[in-house]
Amino acid sequence: MGRVAQKPNLENATMDELLHLVKTGSSETQVRVTAIWMLLIGNSRQNVYDTLHITDRSLRKWITLFNKCGADGLIASPRPGQPRKITQELSSTLCSEISNPEKTDRTFWTARSFHGYLTEEYSIECSYSTVVRFFHEHNFSLQVPRPWSDRKDEDARESYRLQLKELCHDDTVDIWYGDETGIYGEPRPYRRWAPKGSKPTITQNGDHIRMSVIGIVCPRTGQFFSLETSGCDTTIFQAFLDHAAKHVNSERKRNILIIDNASWHKSKSLNWHNFEPLYLPPYSPDLNPIERIWLVMKMKWFNNFYCKTVEELIDRLDLALMDLIENPHTVKSITQNNGT
Repeated sequence: MGRVAQKPNLENATMDELLHLVKTGSSETQVRVTAIWMLLIGNSRQNVYDTLHITDRSLRKWITLFNKCGADGLIASPRPGQPRKITQELSSTLCSEISNPEKTDRTFWTARSFHGYLTEEYSIECSYSTVVRFFHEHNFSLQVPRPWSDRKDEDARESYRLQLKELCHDDTVDIWYGDETGIYGEPRPYRRWAPKGSKPTITQNGDHIRMSVIGIVCPRTGQFFSLETSGCDTTIFQAFLDHAAKHVNSERKRNILIIDNASWHKSKSLNWHNFEPLYLPPYSPDLNPIERIWLVMKMKWFNNFYCKTVEELIDRLDLALMDLIENPHTVKSITQNNGT
């Protein structure tokens, strides 16, 4: 006597529930749900086998699970894999050692050196990729340390922060940050991924085409103003202040301009117009959020950019600066809560 083919019972789940699993489930779950779905809408078993490349045994098993547990019965459980080489109990100790390399008489870790350390110190035999994955899983990333002067005056920096905090809470004051930066016609090489054995190149002829940009930004409003120059000295900086006074719109009575200690910023002959200068503590570019503006602009517009003439560089620079001027919301997101 032949075996009667079991059919999925539609009362065990709605079609919406099945659709949701198709959209959100794992690839294995999606195959199971699709098989049940095809049967429910009238497809033959043979059509299901041919379309999904599954066996009769698998289909019968899924129908049984569906009829017994509904849509939840079709959810595939994660397959057990090999036990982790680095246990959960050891992870906190290792994270502490990565964050504090001096504990193991090191100045910093690389994934390769840590891989060897696990073998020597903990007798853990694992692959290099396992170590890299461990770093990523515990929120470590490969970073290039930024220069940090040991000549910083921490008392002066703290005093500046307190003064800035008071100014930021004054509704009659707008805070502006100013700075200069250089833009080059030959791109700076950045680290990149490339096939092993290949030798990526970047055009560099040593032409040293360069332009300077002076800019100011108000993080509260996102307003940005800049001037392209061939360099910077007291005369050029005065010309910048003259133009800024005409083009910058401020709704508040006082406008504090925070700048570094460059000599041309401290000339007694300067006419500051409606700005009041406030100087950053020495060696403290990290307290000036306009530095972040320059970084984002260069990465977006001048990463791998190459030009042969100053005119080409100026055209590119015009586009980059207009992108900032016309997008105050972007400027706000880059500069707010930076340096305060």
